Amino acid sequence: MPLKPEIPRPEAERQRVGYAVVGLGKLTAEELIPAIRTSRHAFLAALVTSEKDKGVALAHANDLTEDDVYTYGEFERLAERDDVEAVFIVLPNSMHREFVERAARMGKHVLCEKPLSTNVADAQAMVDACREAGVLLMTAYRCQYTPEHWAVREAVHSGRLGTVRTIDSIHSHTEHDPEAWRMRMEYAGGGPLVDVGIYSLNIIRFVLGKEPLWVFADANRPQGDSRFAEIEERVSWMMGFEGGIVANCHTSYASRDTSTLRVVGEAAKVELDPAFNYGCLRLTLTDTEAAHQPRFPYYDQFGSEVDHFAQCIREGKIPWTPGEEGVADHIVMDAIYESARTGKRVDLPAVAELDASRGERQPDLPGQG
Repeated sequence: MPLKPEIPRPEAERQRVGYAVVGLGKLTAEELIPAIRTSRHAFLAALVTSEKDKGVALAHANDLTEDDVYTYGEFERLAERDDVEAVFIVLPNSMHREFVERAARMGKHVLCEKPLSTNVADAQAMVDACREAGVLLMTAYRCQYTPEHWAVREAVHSGRLGTVRTIDSIHSHTEHDPEAWRMRMEYAGGGPLVDVGIYSLNIIRFVLGKEPLWVFADANRPQGDSRFAEIEERVSWMMGFEGGIVANCHTSYASRDTSTLRVVGEAAKVELDPAFNYGCLRLTLTDTEAAHQPRFPYYDQFGSEVDHFAQCIREGKIPWTPGEEGVADHIVMDAIYESARTGKRVDLPAVAELDASRGERQPDLPGQG
C-alpha cells in the first residue's frame, strides 16, 4: 500500500532508506530489527513473513501497524510502497534466489544474507537479475564492515607483518536440532561450510585482497548421528594464494563455539579471538617489541551493513560486498566440496585484479563520520 500522506515522516527519516525485512526468525527479531531502528541512514518500513500473527505482534512491538505486515504471497504488494526502497532477505538459503528476483522485478534494492544462494549458478542468476533490473544487490558479509577486520587487512597491506606466510581460522559451534533447516540439504545447500565456515573463507579473501589459486579439503559425516543424515559435520581445508601463502581452515557443527583468525608474517602476527561473533571482538597484534590490543568505538555490526547499503542507494554506488562477492565464495566452496569428495587438490582460475569482486564504496568505520 502507498505511504499514508496523513502521517508524514519527519525530514530526517525521509532522507533515510526504508527497509522491508523478509523472514522473521531469531536473527531478525534479536539483531536486525534493533540494528535498523537505531541506524543512522535506514528505518524499518515493513515486515514479510510466513506467519501473519507473528508478524503483526513484531510490528506492534516496533512501532509498525498491521498494514505494514505482508505474507510471502503478498510480497509483490511492496511495489506500491514508495517508502520501501530496499528489502533485506533473511530466509533459508534455498529461498534467496526466488525472493531476490521477485524484489528486483519490483525495482527494490536487495540486501541478502550470506551465503548468497546454494550454488554458483543461482548466485550468478541473482546478480544478473538485479543488474538487468537496475537495482543494487549486496551480500550481507557483516565482518567486512567492522574496524577490527579492517585493522587486520591494514596490517597485511601496510607491510607491518612483513611477508605473510600463513593464515589459520576456525569457526565452529554445536547444532543440536536435527530438524533445523540448516541441517537439511534441500534448504541449506551444505553444512557448516556454507553457514559458519564461510566466514573464515570470506574474511581471508578480504584481508589478503586475493583469490585462492587452489584448495585441498576433507569432510566428515559421522554414521549414526541423525543431525548429519544429509550434511557434513566437519570440513577442514587448505587454500593456496599467490606468493606461497597458505591458509588452513576448519569448521564444524559438533564442536565448542570457536571463532578465530590468525595471520602470521615474517615480522609480526595479528589475531582475532573471537573473530566472527556479533560483538566483543578482540584484536591482538604481536611484533618484536610487544603485544598490542587496540580498542575501537562502540558500533553495531548489523547497523554498519544496513547503513552502508543505504548510503550506496542514496549515492548510486556499488556496495563494498556486492552480489559478485557472494558468487566468488560459492566458486571456492564448490571447489572445497569437490576436493573433499575426490580427495584431490582442485585448482581455481587465477584472478589478477586486487579485490576483483568488491564494490566501489568502502565502508564508513566507527569514528570516521
